[in-house]
Parts: sequence; C-alpha cells; structure tokens
Amino acid sequence: MANHSASLDTAFHALADPTRRAVVHRLVRGAAPVKELAAPFEMGLPAFLKHLRVLEESGLIATEKRGRVRTCRLQPGRLTETERWLSRQRALWDASAERLAAYVETQMEEDETE
Repeated sequence: MANHSASLDTAFHALADPTRRAVVHRLVRGAAPVKELAAPFEMGLPAFLKHLRVLEESGLIATEKRGRVRTCRLQPGRLTETERWLSRQRALWDASAERLAAYVETQMEEDETE
C-alpha cells in the first residue's frame, strides 16, 4: 500500500499546480512538442521545464526526444489510477451522506410523532 500511496501523492502533487493541470488538459487532445506546450505561459523555458519534470516524475506524462524536438504525451494509466481512488472516496462520501439523510429523516419523523 505504501507504493500505491506514494504514487498517488506524486500524482496529486503534480496536479496541484494550475500550470501542470493546464498541460495535462492540453495533452488530452494528443502529444505536443514542449515549445507548443510552453507558449501559453508567461514564464521562461527553464521554469516551464521544471513543471514538465514534475509531471514526468509523477508518471502523468512521458517525453520523447527526436532530433531537437522533445514531445510530451499523456500517460493515461496514472490518471486512471488517480480517478479510481477519487471514485472510491466519492462512494464513501455518498454513503455517509445517505446515512446522514436517513438519520435526519428518522429524527424528523420522531419529532413529528411526539
């Protein structure tokens, strides 16, 4: 479980930054060269490359260099793993909310009969 937790930690850390989320959002449409990915952001290339390194180390993206062009692509497996974790949490929260609603209804009914 520790490795699973570590991989989720790195994925959530990577997704915590709006620049990195924007990169992931763009890569959903398909692979793109670093220069294209960096264009919308007002930061130097070295700073942008740090964002890409975090995404790559988290397993959310992979990069490939051909000649002078480095291309990034999404690694959907890590997103799927993160989404599964969120779905399990949502199911727990929904079940708790349903139990709370049932309890409140029971209490209201008891109050009405008194």
